Amino acid sequence: MSTWQQTPGTGYYPGQQGPNTGYPSQNPGYPPQNPGYPPSQGYPPPQDGYNPGYPPAYPGGNPPAAGFVPPMNPPYGQVPPNSGTPFTPPPMQAGMYGTSYAEDPMQDEIKGFDFSEQSIRRGFIRKVYAILMVQLLITIGFIALFLFHPGTKHWFSRHTYVFYIALIATFVLLIAMSCCSNLRRQAPMNYIFLLLFTVAEGIVLGAASSTYQVDAVLMAAGITAVVCFALTIFAFQTKWDFTLLSGVLFVAVIILLVFSIAAFFVKGKIFTLIYASLGALIFSVYLVFDTQLMMGGKHKYSISPEEYIFAALNLYLDIVNIFIYILTIIAASRD
Repeated sequence: MSTWQQTPGTGYYPGQQGPNTGYPSQNPGYPPQNPGYPPSQGYPPPQDGYNPGYPPAYPGGNPPAAGFVPPMNPPYGQVPPNSGTPFTPPPMQAGMYGTSYAEDPMQDEIKGFDFSEQSIRRGFIRKVYAILMVQLLITIGFIALFLFHPGTKHWFSRHTYVFYIALIATFVLLIAMSCCSNLRRQAPMNYIFLLLFTVAEGIVLGAASSTYQVDAVLMAAGITAVVCFALTIFAFQTKWDFTLLSGVLFVAVIILLVFSIAAFFVKGKIFTLIYASLGALIFSVYLVFDTQLMMGGKHKYSISPEEYIFAALNLYLDIVNIFIYILTIIAASRD
């Protein structure tokens, strides 16, 4: 037979044993195993080793080479006749940002970018520190304005309600950015809210710093810069994983909150020094903790690269709190 046709009145296909097939069964070990997929009418005879039970995906074309196994027929895991190893789909892998769904591995190459984990993390760290530097410059500008510009200091002493408005705004904006993930991820709203928070925090810190002596504020700023730089280098170099201390740090913050409430009723230089020293220590550890969360990699827990606003906000609050407690220590030691 020159074409693939069913033998009239028999119901048999070529290569399948049966009466009056007109086609000698040269390979009795290859009966069609998938009767739901009969060969197309008029299809040319198969080549050696090709299974007629599995027609090609392109009818009318040339028959595939010997040993060809169509990828979608039979289903995954089914062993086609004489195919050897069953086809196994590739395992699901984590997405680019730690998600559980698989992504197209060719998608990044098509776009022309290198989206490896290390390159993403390095770009994320640079972006966080760039935002943090802008926040610190704005804050330093407000502190310098309150310290070295007498007109601003005098005007603020007559309009103290601005301090309380700024203080309430910092809490509202902080809660909004912490609880609403979409608010801190969607640009440009995340930058707008972060800028408003930084301005409000700068007003609060500037007003608070104006009540201290200039040399004490400058000394506290210098010590804070040195401490934060040293702790950042330590966080990048140390083999200790501080991301495991989230529970311990939460308990330490609760204890610090109790101390702050007691500070309203217990007056004394020793108590103030203990409270300020404890606060500086806790937020110094928090700075290492948040830095390693931002780094990711070898640490158990890490923050998503999409959370660059949240990471910058955490580092900024750590530095601000370290500055406040160091300034309190200096002022209490002079009092």
